Amino acid sequence: MSNSEQQMQKMKDQDGFIAALDQSGGSTPKALGLYGVKPDAWSNDDEMFTIVHEMRTRIIKSPSFDGDRILGAILFENTMDRKIDGHDTADYLWNEKKIVPFLKVDKGLADEDSGVQVMKPIPGLDALLKKAVSKNIFGTKMRSVIKQANAEGIKTIVKQQFEVGRQIVGAGLVPIIEPEVDIHCPDKAEAEDMLKAEIMNELNRLGKDEMVMLKLTLPEKDNLYSDCINHNNVVRVVALSGGYSREEANDRLSRQNGMVASFSRALSEGLSAQQSDEEFNAMLDASIQSIYDASKT
Repeated sequence: MSNSEQQMQKMKDQDGFIAALDQSGGSTPKALGLYGVKPDAWSNDDEMFTIVHEMRTRIIKSPSFDGDRILGAILFENTMDRKIDGHDTADYLWNEKKIVPFLKVDKGLADEDSGVQVMKPIPGLDALLKKAVSKNIFGTKMRSVIKQANAEGIKTIVKQQFEVGRQIVGAGLVPIIEPEVDIHCPDKAEAEDMLKAEIMNELNRLGKDEMVMLKLTLPEKDNLYSDCINHNNVVRVVALSGGYSREEANDRLSRQNGMVASFSRALSEGLSAQQSDEEFNAMLDASIQSIYDASKT
């Protein structure tokens, strides 16, 4: 069985969750701040990205960060281009940890219009996808955000996600389609009903070999997305923590049968540059176990 076949089987069948390690330029200072590294620790972007790669390397190399509980990890392009112990990050993840590598490909959000923020254009996407394939990346992730229960806006956002998703499938990768519903959306349940309907419409238009994943906000109605989870074109449906605390995110996730976590801030909550390796690994182990347990429902 080839690596990609093994990775597909793992993503479809194994218990576990996806670790989101893909903070990009805009969110990196905040991520480092939560990790206990202040802005005076770097003087330019390259130094900042070197420090954040050290943080991610510490997480990835930790004995707690294992392929028995973690299905995949989402990387920022800068992380994909760097190495861990002399190996490309994606190769280290799969060869050393049996964790499936994904790449964040979006370039951020456009301004809000019709209650949503679509993705900004992604110039050079074909070249980036080609590079991702050469780096042994399995799939991609791209995020847009729903702020209001606006039918027109939600239709637009889902259409854009699936259009880009088909381009990614065509390059030989599995896209994680992520139309996030803001947890502060005033009519969140209504927005989620609209979103589910639009997602099902798009899923039903896919060819039988066009496989996608979905990354969705933990819904107000338990098991709202069960039809998506059971769809023949869906490899896996994963949940984003979206600003919920790890405790609340895990509680909500535990009520969604078949949905697994893809947490970022909730995964790294409590980790600090000042911790000893023993303290760091113990905190990370507890976080991973709690998210794993919540994903096994």
